Amino acid sequence: MKISQILNNNVALVKRGGNEVFVVAKGIGFKKKKGQQISEEEVEKMYILDSFDMLDHFSYLLSHSDPNDILLISKIISYGEEQLGIKASDYLSLALLDHLEFMLKRVEKQQFIKSPLIWDTKRFYPDYFKVGLKALKMIEEQKGLQLPEDEAVSLCLHFVNMEESRESRKDHVLEMRTLGDLVSIVEHHFNVNLDEQSTNYMRFTTHLQYFVQRIIDGEIFNDGSETLELYKQVCQLYPESFKAVQKMKIYVQSQFNLEISINEETYLMLHINRVTERMEDKK
Repeated sequence: MKISQILNNNVALVKRGGNEVFVVAKGIGFKKKKGQQISEEEVEKMYILDSFDMLDHFSYLLSHSDPNDILLISKIISYGEEQLGIKASDYLSLALLDHLEFMLKRVEKQQFIKSPLIWDTKRFYPDYFKVGLKALKMIEEQKGLQLPEDEAVSLCLHFVNMEESRESRKDHVLEMRTLGDLVSIVEHHFNVNLDEQSTNYMRFTTHLQYFVQRIIDGEIFNDGSETLELYKQVCQLYPESFKAVQKMKIYVQSQFNLEISINEETYLMLHINRVTERMEDKK
C-alpha cells in the first residue's frame, strides 16, 4: 500500500488497489513519508470506504481524534458485534467516533440532550439498547465521566441503522415513534400500563412492528369476504378493543393518510384483547 497523505502521528491515507483507505498505525507520522509503502502487518486498524462522499470529513476526523478514542470505539464495536451477532461496517466505526467527539464537546459545556426516543428504544430494541448502555459505561470508565442514560440511545441507534440507507434510517425513527404512539393509545384507552415482560405483550408488539412496517411501505392487507363475519363477531365479543382500534385507525389516517383494512382491525382487536384481558380482570 502506498501512502497518499500523513494525517497525524498515527493516521494516514493510503492507496490500496483502486481505493483510498484510512489506516491507523502507531507512529506512522514519524516512520513514514508520503509516497512510501506500508504493509498490512504494520497497520492496527484499517477503514475502507466505498464512497468518496465523506472522505474529507473522515480525513479531518481521524487526523484530529485521540488515538485512545479510536481504540475505545474498536472495543465498543467488538462488544456490539459479539452481543448482536453482526459484522460492523467501517462506516459504523467512523460514525461512532464522530459521535464520541461531538458528545465529549457537549459534555465539556454541560450540554446534555434528553432523548425523546429512550422509551421506544428500550421497548422495541432492547438488545441494541443494552449495547448502547455498555458503550456508555465504557466511555464513562475511560473518560472518568458520569453520563445520563439518554446518551445510550444515540449510541445504540448507530448499531440499529448501521447498514441502512439514509432514507431507511428515517424509517427506523418513524417506526419507533409510531409503535410508541400506538401502544400509548391502547394503554390510555384501557387506563393500564402493559406488562412489557409478558408473552402476550411481546406478541402484540411484534404484530405492531410488522403492521407499522406495512403502513410505512403503504402496504395494507386486503379485505376478504370471509373476514367480514369474523370481524363482526370480534367487534361484538371485544367492544373495548374495537373502540381502541378505532382510535388507532384515526391516528393512522391522520399521520399516514391510510385506511386500516378490516383484516388489520380484526387482528389488532384480537391482540389487544389478549394483551389487556388479564389486566382488566385485575382492575
